[in-house]
Amino acid sequence: MERQAAVALIGPRQVGKTTLAITLARELNALYLDLEARADREKLSDPVLFLNQYEDRLVVLDEIHRVPELFQALRGIIDKGRRHGKGKRRFLLLGSAGIDLLRQSGESLAGRIAYVDMNPFDILEVAGISAVATLWLRGGFPDSFLADSDEESFALRTDFIRTYLERDVPAFGPRVPAETLERLWTMLAHSQGTLLNASRLAGSLAVSAQTVTRYIDLLVDLLLVRRLQPFHANLNKRLVKSPKVYLRDSGLLHALLGICDANALHGHPVAGTSWEGFVIENLLLVAPDRTQASFFRTAAGAEIDLLLELPTGKRWAVEIKLGSSPKVEKGFYNAREDTKPDRSFIVYSGNDRYPITKDIEAISLRELAQELAGFK
Repeated sequence: MERQAAVALIGPRQVGKTTLAITLARELNALYLDLEARADREKLSDPVLFLNQYEDRLVVLDEIHRVPELFQALRGIIDKGRRHGKGKRRFLLLGSAGIDLLRQSGESLAGRIAYVDMNPFDILEVAGISAVATLWLRGGFPDSFLADSDEESFALRTDFIRTYLERDVPAFGPRVPAETLERLWTMLAHSQGTLLNASRLAGSLAVSAQTVTRYIDLLVDLLLVRRLQPFHANLNKRLVKSPKVYLRDSGLLHALLGICDANALHGHPVAGTSWEGFVIENLLLVAPDRTQASFFRTAAGAEIDLLLELPTGKRWAVEIKLGSSPKVEKGFYNAREDTKPDRSFIVYSGNDRYPITKDIEAISLRELAQELAGFK
């Protein structure tokens, strides 16, 4: 952060983000401008004239993607400030991650900006066994997780999905029909954790496979979908080459599937892959920078749900099981022989930690997340 003039918090348009930004601005004695408000946009009709008045204060520009032309003006303001010895920590930019936003900021503020993904709550930010179950059911968006009831949380998430499709997504890229994108999003929810088959999805949507791929690219750019790539190595085996697709926030996954409480979740066919995606997302949120993630699968059935290549070169194999008595299947043993991980874990929904074999441990999600977060 020491070298950058501006810090952009880039992430999906999360419930509660604006409240956080306002609170932060007050504590730092910063100027806060909400660029969705006409009055604040009008203040920036001449951005250089207006912002030069606040050379000695942090300026928070919320919903920056609404006024992308500001990036060019900010470049000149930042460079002028550098000549006056005021080249650091001048602007905090908040907005949803989008192709156009990243392109604009990359072209105009290269060398002047740092990016921080503003992620939802993760497993290490909530306390207690019941909180983990709530986080899995409701997802990590602040208002959804902190809602007074499951019904209120579910309503917030369904409203979020509708608003995002109808208002936010069209602002980020090529015009995408909201109804088509909602159908695709729902189909991906039903296919949580499966291999991506663009042709099958395209047939159901009556569009081309290239169009489906483009729509999924958009959902990935908006941090709503994760494509987990397959592990590649020269093992003289037939390895799966298609990525697996997960909706990143479990709460949005459940809202798209109409799952509103824990009873409905545990009785739903997607429960196992929902837990799998929840575990993967939480581990990747706390993993060290430069950690590489993939999955391993061969045509013969050898499989590892998550392979982590840590910055030190160590390799961890993670198998994910929903239930209190995890069992290791033959495919995991075979995959370990192929990939030779340094450590192997079975993440399950219990809380005890114990060895299954001398090389494989059963472990809770929280405990493995703590190990990853403290990894050196």
